[in-house]
Amino acid sequence: MEPIFLKDIEKIVNSELTSKIKKTSILFDELLIETDENELLNVIQFLKSNNKLKFRQLTDIAGVDYPEDEKRFKLIYLLLSHENNLRLKVQINFEVAKKIPTLTKIFPSANWMEREVFDMYGIEFIDHPDLRRILTDYNFEGFPLRKDFPLTGFNEVRYSEKEKKVIYEPVKLEQNYRNFDFESPWEGTKYIKEIKENNNDKKK
Repeated sequence: MEPIFLKDIEKIVNSELTSKIKKTSILFDELLIETDENELLNVIQFLKSNNKLKFRQLTDIAGVDYPEDEKRFKLIYLLLSHENNLRLKVQINFEVAKKIPTLTKIFPSANWMEREVFDMYGIEFIDHPDLRRILTDYNFEGFPLRKDFPLTGFNEVRYSEKEKKVIYEPVKLEQNYRNFDFESPWEGTKYIKEIKENNNDKKK
């Protein structure tokens, strides 16, 4: 079998999927295919089933959040062809309200990947067989990888000795946690300097 290169794949994709993709580009030895959520399944199915391309493994689904953009979310599907020893990425951009078709019927491994995307970003997948949280607990509020999610979260979980069960409470930052040390890390913090000075005085 003759080796196939990224340029060859790009030509095949642009020839066969002309109306289903927005554009293609090769960057850092990887082919990027941009499409939309309506054509996503057609593009992925073609890349997997085409006898020359053979992108038969979905390695990951990565999400990105751009709160200032009208199309806030970006999903990037990473595909691998073992036969050709090549990788490519399929990218879609979409608004918050959009629901994305699941890839589980093409790649069963997409099940947990899509659950993770749902858990972290709140992106919903149409016809997913088991769309529920996978990393956080079921009572978790919000979506941690959205840029507007607070660093402290909304609730904290702890075991209550009084109630003898795990309870959820709004996050409260005590005042002693709000005192920040603005000393340069290169010079050392103030209290470390004082300890060193005291030790030197004792040696004298």
